[in-house]
Amino acid sequence: MKNIAFFLIPKKDVVCLSINATMRQAVERMEYHGYSAVPLLDDAGRYVGTLTEGDLLRKLKNTVFMTFSNTDQIRLNEVERIKQNEPVRIDAAMTDLLSRAATQNFVPVVDDQGVFIGIVRRREIIGYFSQMFQKEGEQAH
Repeated sequence: MKNIAFFLIPKKDVVCLSINATMRQAVERMEYHGYSAVPLLDDAGRYVGTLTEGDLLRKLKNTVFMTFSNTDQIRLNEVERIKQNEPVRIDAAMTDLLSRAATQNFVPVVDDQGVFIGIVRRREIIGYFSQMFQKEGEQAH
């Protein structure tokens, strides 16, 4: 079986946001790229959580007098995140990756310092196993 690095989409190819970005920046970036969730990083590049559209909507709904026009005044570190995509280390066992991918659309990958190095998307894992099963089926015939 392959290791985590085989499935890794590197940080440079992942849409991430700084924990210090504003809600408006998050909404605009997520809308532009068509994502419903993105990794959040601190100033040192460490993974601190995942921001979802639901988190943004809850903040908008639960903040008195908030409108879209003043979302540029709210930093993402002020937005409560309900769902936490748990990261794996790059040297983790594939079973750790698979167990997280069962409940997360993507799995953040960090180095041994907690620095974000990329993600593994569930669809790549499913695609890989689908090809494996297809090849096994062809060999059986």
